[in-house]
Amino acid sequence: MDHDHEGRQVSRRKLITGIGSLGLGGLLTAGEPGLQATIAGTVSDPDTYAKADALFARARTCSLAPSAQQGPYYFETRALRSDLREDRAGVRLRLAVKVQDGGTCRPLPGSVVEIWHCDAAGLYSGAETESREALSGGDKIKIDPGEKFTDMRPSDGRRYLRGAQVADADGIVRFTTIWPGWYPGRTVHIHVMVVVHGSRALCTEVMFDEAINRRVLALPPYQGHAKPRDTFNGNDPIFKERMLAHVTPDGDGYLAVIVLSAGPEERH
Repeated sequence: MDHDHEGRQVSRRKLITGIGSLGLGGLLTAGEPGLQATIAGTVSDPDTYAKADALFARARTCSLAPSAQQGPYYFETRALRSDLREDRAGVRLRLAVKVQDGGTCRPLPGSVVEIWHCDAAGLYSGAETESREALSGGDKIKIDPGEKFTDMRPSDGRRYLRGAQVADADGIVRFTTIWPGWYPGRTVHIHVMVVVHGSRALCTEVMFDEAINRRVLALPPYQGHAKPRDTFNGNDPIFKERMLAHVTPDGDGYLAVIVLSAGPEERH
């Protein structure tokens, strides 16, 4: 089952509400030959459907998602796609995000969910020079939770680990990516931006249990840093418990889900 919009270059501000209609089955298989097949060198569990249902049941919430600044490496990729890996090596991560109204708990179909994160070495595509300089500087990257960031102008043509999807009738989008790496001053995280009716409704981050972070980051290719990891969930300036995804093993990788509730006052 193919996603009608896979690979399109679009502006998220111009996407029309309601064009996503995959449902949960499409969430996990769109554009892929099947859950039991080998996919680009990875294998998924045959019971991924049931796992996703169980994780979403555990993740159910009506609490407003905590917001966060977009960070210094955001720009609009205009790439509507589900598989973000390109040539990046790392442990496969299937990420499912459900977007809902924080007041009514109803899903927000047609919302555009955009994610971006660093690779196993801590580099961001489109900002390799800037992120490499930050890594080589030797100091922690200091992030003020109240700091404002504007969209950056990309300094290179790479676009790995960046992309957007349109929420289906259940408010759900799905991505296939890799487990994020890390860089000094920040815990492991994925940036998420939600656009509703053409306006930015929420910017937040998805984070992961430290036990799984330790397990993944002990594997290649995550061991390329000159210094040991210095920032964890407990001392990260952005971390909040409600940013934690619900995660379970899935074949040779992991499946993670999170429910994000946006408040009406955020959607003007």
